[in-house]
Amino acid sequence: MQELVAEPLEKRLQELAWYDRVETTTRPGYAYLTVTMRDDTPASVVSEEFYQARKKLGDEARNLPQGVLGPFVNDEYSDVSFALYALKAKGMPMRDLVRQAETIRQDMLHVPGVKKINILGEQAEQIFVEFSYAKLATLGISAQDIAAALQRRNTVTPAGSIDTEGPQVFIRFNGAYDSIDEIANTPIVANGRALKLSDIADVKRGYEDPPTYVIRNGGEPSIMLSVVMQQGWNGLELGKALEARSAAIAENLPLGITLTKVSDQAVNIQGAVGEFMLKFAMALGVVLFVSLISLGWRAGLVVALAVPLTLGVVFLIMLETGRFFDRITLGALILALGLLVDDAIIAIEVMIVKMEEGMERTKAAAFAWSHTAAPMLSGTLVTVIGLMPVGFARSTAGEYAGNIFWIVGFALIVSWLVAVIFTPYLGVKMLPEIKPVEGGHHAIYDTPNYRRLRRLIAFAVRYKFVTCGLVALIMAASVFGMGLLKQQFFPTSDRPEVLVEVRLPEGTSIETTTKAVETIEDWLENQPEAEIVTSYIGQGAPRFFFAMSPELPDPSFAKIVVLTPDAEAREALKHRLREAVSDGLAPAAYVRVSQLVFGPYTPFPVEFRIMGPDPQKLYELSEQALAIMKTVPDVRQPSRDWGDRVPVVRFVPDQDRLNLIGLSPAEASQQLQLLLSGIPVTAMRENIRNVPIVARSGGGERLDPSRLSDFSLITRDGRAIPLDQIGHAEITFEEPIMKRRDRTPVVTVRSEINEAMQPPEVSKEVAKALQPLVVSLPPGYRIEMGGNIEESIKANAALVKVFPVMIAAMLIVIIIQVRSLSTMTMVMLTGPLGLAGVVPVLLIFNQPFGFNAIIGLIGLAGILMRNTLILTEQIKDNKAAGLDDYHAVIEATVQRTRPVLLTALAAVLAFIPLTHSVFWGSMAYTLIGGTAVGTVMILLFLPALYATWFRIKAPEGTHMDGSEETGAILNTQ
Repeated sequence: MQELVAEPLEKRLQELAWYDRVETTTRPGYAYLTVTMRDDTPASVVSEEFYQARKKLGDEARNLPQGVLGPFVNDEYSDVSFALYALKAKGMPMRDLVRQAETIRQDMLHVPGVKKINILGEQAEQIFVEFSYAKLATLGISAQDIAAALQRRNTVTPAGSIDTEGPQVFIRFNGAYDSIDEIANTPIVANGRALKLSDIADVKRGYEDPPTYVIRNGGEPSIMLSVVMQQGWNGLELGKALEARSAAIAENLPLGITLTKVSDQAVNIQGAVGEFMLKFAMALGVVLFVSLISLGWRAGLVVALAVPLTLGVVFLIMLETGRFFDRITLGALILALGLLVDDAIIAIEVMIVKMEEGMERTKAAAFAWSHTAAPMLSGTLVTVIGLMPVGFARSTAGEYAGNIFWIVGFALIVSWLVAVIFTPYLGVKMLPEIKPVEGGHHAIYDTPNYRRLRRLIAFAVRYKFVTCGLVALIMAASVFGMGLLKQQFFPTSDRPEVLVEVRLPEGTSIETTTKAVETIEDWLENQPEAEIVTSYIGQGAPRFFFAMSPELPDPSFAKIVVLTPDAEAREALKHRLREAVSDGLAPAAYVRVSQLVFGPYTPFPVEFRIMGPDPQKLYELSEQALAIMKTVPDVRQPSRDWGDRVPVVRFVPDQDRLNLIGLSPAEASQQLQLLLSGIPVTAMRENIRNVPIVARSGGGERLDPSRLSDFSLITRDGRAIPLDQIGHAEITFEEPIMKRRDRTPVVTVRSEINEAMQPPEVSKEVAKALQPLVVSLPPGYRIEMGGNIEESIKANAALVKVFPVMIAAMLIVIIIQVRSLSTMTMVMLTGPLGLAGVVPVLLIFNQPFGFNAIIGLIGLAGILMRNTLILTEQIKDNKAAGLDDYHAVIEATVQRTRPVLLTALAAVLAFIPLTHSVFWGSMAYTLIGGTAVGTVMILLFLPALYATWFRIKAPEGTHMDGSEETGAILNTQ
């Protein structure tokens, strides 16, 4: 299969324009090829690439060896099961249950929003004609005679037509089987006399033997109906419609048949929306609280009204651009909520200050527009550009999380429009009468708190070199502290399912696998956390979670999905089951207990691929690699994906004797297959299905290896020749499964990990331990890192590729605003300051530094540079108003501190609800720590950096608080 079938198909798949790799699994009689496109494949060409793959495989099919079926292409592998329903009836034949499932499918297909419904776990019905070989030999009948008789009898052929004065009447010669009795009455001629088939063979109904895919629900065999939703449909509406329709169907089912819901995405969507609404309400309440307390209730109300208007416009943009509410967009909206009032706070604060200075409210609103619109726009664009890498990263992770950029970008740009148009208008209409402060501008910023702030800033500027040096040390310590953070790609999911993988030695029959599964099911039945237990034997579970991939068919594999009430119950059951497994619950099986994980799918958290030309050498190397992995403390349950070799009976024919009796090797093997596993000879048509009729020997002979030598082959002239006279049988060992990656044999060694650690950290430990083996590898062999860390590296590399464009866009926006290379450089230098808050916060709260935290850190740079831009613009305005450079720097910082701190406080408090989210937690902590510490550092570091860069010194006679001896500070009005 590998050389004659898989190899030519692999070569054709390599011709695809966006080809990345093809992974091939071969088993006796089967070859499975999984082609993966490059991560940067545009979504618009994926369908075309699948079409080209199908076309190329179809073109190559004619060149495959005679008798090969397929290739059969599944280009809907990514379909997600929106809902799963188990149909079962104790004691009912599977054929009747399948027909009931067909009826239910026809009914549920009428539900609006349903794209298709797949019936899973159906055991293909077959009609077996079982005969005793000894009896056939006595009667002088060969198995080929039976097959030929069945084929001749089962026909529907045209027999001409009759022309009449009316319609033309066609004549059908109908000899097709339509019942099992007709098959049993098929005439068989033996030595000149006619016998019925039932006289020499048993004709009975049965099912595919052995079965290829078995599904059990609640400890009973069942049929699974998998509902796939139409693209872009509202999941909550579909969930309600399916609930109503399934309830109506269940009421009308015959007695004893039950239809049970196993999985429902609508429940998860409802939970995610509920979590969003709760966290959104908390974040909104925090923003309103900050605004009302700091600005007064009327000014706070003006700021608060910007939120619903902004979100309303964002929802319209999402609708027009085809973006829907999901985990990513909902979280991005909460993140944006902490930032979208920033511009409104700045605009209304400027208005209030100008009205306190005596300016008329309409002119104050105009002043807020003319003096803040441009720097706020630049700051907003810099913040949005800071998230550009995740929006344009050409990777699986980028596609998964890319909407963070778009949703936050939409929200911030709309919030700027609202802040410069809507907020000033509301300010004019709603702000109370504000009496001018006696003393004007100077008096406003000459309160005790402002004087203390001024002294602090003046101190930082006076000792600017010390300040800059201290910041440099803090940044160096933060960079060093990055090495202490736990590394992560994506977090584990908060969904309540426990996943149990059962792996027996390769080559194990599905019946043996089923027995092991039943043992685990019996144990789970007594666990209070296990609400719904569904087992998928011989293949993986359907894709009921987007970030998972169903395992390929394998009779030695099973997956049990256990639904628990919540995450706490999931953890309790998961650890208790691991203990039971370690105590010998299923001693013959490798049992892995895990849970769902967010982000791009990897079967195991730690994987290493050993690649090279010789499978035997790969097997030896994998043994060494496994022995090394077992020495790594944080590795759990190391294994490989090839398994051990299994015995195979090879019949070696004597070619000379075969020629003497007039049989070819192909004819001899076909007769042997007929006697053992059986051969489909024809089919009986039943409703919408064709039921194969399989001829084979009886079970007692067929299943006993010791009886192999008793079989006889029939020559073309009807003579029976004992099998042991034309060859001999020998037992050898071979690989039950072989895998290749890009046409190179590969063995993957993989493992679970200590859950106190993160997959990238354990992968690095294993890589270090494997280094001596890597160095000693023969030429042509290599070990590649796979699993979680490989996807993490690919995702981070895709982000890095966008960095030059991001930096260039930032520089363009900043230089247009500040028109100074020196100021632009200072703005860029403040971007990384958030790291000083990120590292300690992540360490204190034991949060990993993963893909989400990286996105938060990148976006944080834009948030901080936005504040810097506003400060530098205020410095420029002060200098234009007549202040000297020293006082322009200090007074600008004093004037901007209140709005900057308010916006930072609103953001920090709005991010707090997200810290309880499994998916968004690390990003929320990153933004909280970085925003809080980075904002404070900017208020002290930027004045010192500005003074250092432009060699600004305090004028003679300046006090430590930054004021001159005359006490005069110019009014910047």
